[in-house]
Amino acid sequence: MPEKSIREMSEFEKMRYSIATKTFRATVMEAVILGIVAFAIGLSLYTYSLVRQYIHDSFNLCRNAAAVLNKVSDVRIYSNQVMDTFRNQTTNERNQCGTDEYRMRFAEFIKKPEYKYIRSIMKDFYDSSDVDDIYLAMYDKKTCTMVYLCDPNREDTLYPGEWESVTEKGMEKFLSWDGRGTLYDIDNTEKYGWLCTSGIPIYGEDGRIAAFLLSDISLANVGKAMRSFTIQYLVAMCLITFLVGYFMRRHFKKALVEPINLIADAAVVYVKDKKEGVTNTDHFSRLNIKTGDEIENLSLIMADMERDLAIYEENLKKITVEKERINTELSLATRIQGDMLPNQFPAFQDRKEFDIYASMDPAREVGGDFYDFFLIDDDHLCMIMADVSGKGIPAALFMMASKIILANNAMAGNSPGEVLEKTNNAICSNNREEMFVTVWIGIVDLNTGKLTAANAGHEYPVIKDHDGKFTVYKDKHGFVIGGMAGMKYKEYEIQMEPGSKIFLYTDGVPEATDSNGNMFGVERMLEALNEDPEHDAADLMFNVRRKVDEFVQNAEQFDDLTMLCMEYKGKNR
Repeated sequence: MPEKSIREMSEFEKMRYSIATKTFRATVMEAVILGIVAFAIGLSLYTYSLVRQYIHDSFNLCRNAAAVLNKVSDVRIYSNQVMDTFRNQTTNERNQCGTDEYRMRFAEFIKKPEYKYIRSIMKDFYDSSDVDDIYLAMYDKKTCTMVYLCDPNREDTLYPGEWESVTEKGMEKFLSWDGRGTLYDIDNTEKYGWLCTSGIPIYGEDGRIAAFLLSDISLANVGKAMRSFTIQYLVAMCLITFLVGYFMRRHFKKALVEPINLIADAAVVYVKDKKEGVTNTDHFSRLNIKTGDEIENLSLIMADMERDLAIYEENLKKITVEKERINTELSLATRIQGDMLPNQFPAFQDRKEFDIYASMDPAREVGGDFYDFFLIDDDHLCMIMADVSGKGIPAALFMMASKIILANNAMAGNSPGEVLEKTNNAICSNNREEMFVTVWIGIVDLNTGKLTAANAGHEYPVIKDHDGKFTVYKDKHGFVIGGMAGMKYKEYEIQMEPGSKIFLYTDGVPEATDSNGNMFGVERMLEALNEDPEHDAADLMFNVRRKVDEFVQNAEQFDDLTMLCMEYKGKNR
């Protein structure tokens, strides 16, 4: 198909690429393929039948001629006389076959009345048939030769005593024939080419084979008949193929092409009217195509589609307005969620004891991850990192409720374990949707640097000593918040020195996935943190995010990605 629309084509191009023309070509191609297959099968059957007919006629000719000879002549005596003369020759004398000297040894047999009588009878059969040769011969097993006794062929007569070499395998059929079926052998001879020899043995009074009455048919005759059959078949096939293709083209043009063109023209007018704002909805229904097949069904479907599109466009306008409203509300929800988290950095500018930085990038407009940090009093900083099950608006609502409950329990002066316990009981008391949240909470005594923390099924924190590198701190996990009421949570302590840092994160960081399904992993996260562990909190987080982006590249973000980093600087800073 050319790279242009139907409206840009010339009439010749339209005709060339039309379904009618393609149908004609396809019909011709299919007819040719079918014709070739039929030709191959027909030619095989014709050749097989022809060869079988030749063999049958040749064999019957030999059988009839042998029956006549057995009645009117004693072939056995004549054969024995010729074969005795042949066998009494030396090897050198036999090798003179075809010379005048050789023929003189057998000249007496030509003069005998038996020879003339036998030759006369065989000549009558030869002249009344289509075989290439009929002759009387005898096989000499010792020399493995076929010795000719009588040959009525005038053009290439073989005189008595002349011989030709044969193979013992080729003679096996004739020597072991039991009198049933047709006796023949097909062989590619050096002198005559492909030759079919049929025959019948003539038995003497002692029951032994005295001679063979044989006839030859050259298979070149079969080749001539095959060529004649091929020419006639090809002429007939070409004529029939053209006629079938022509009438198929006319039929398809009327039954298929013209109705399709009507539908195409109606589609062009439909598009033109849409661009111009015309609200007409009867472009296809007024075509009135009555083909009684899929084309008529197509026109009815197009008419229904036109009416449905008109209804759809009206509904789409309403849906678009509704979608814009939802998008506006989602944008507002995103801003509200962002405002719920501490987002002013640097935070606590008047406090020199610590430096803290955090970020949250939701996978959707709103997310389920959250972080929080706040001063419980002048000497205690609370940090929270949490991950709500699920994503989107439900997770965001659950996150906001969890954040408020956690903050209230922490501000009430509870220890980290108590905060998690009270929050879990509060959420479990009314959690019909069975959502849950993993939480890590830690409270730092800014005077001493002692960090007291508890973990409710969240990721391990990453700790850096004041003079070391970041390493994963494998704390003891409690059960997730919202999973089961009455759970207890163990606390643990970490002594932070000036220069110590803690890095908190959700599973969206190590589970960030590239286009091949490979995860970023904790090891890569540690490598990013330890490229320069002395960086401040913001730079450390930026470096981790940069490494994550380089790893995933263009792959879609499937989970919220939230991080928090705090450096303890000491009371005297």
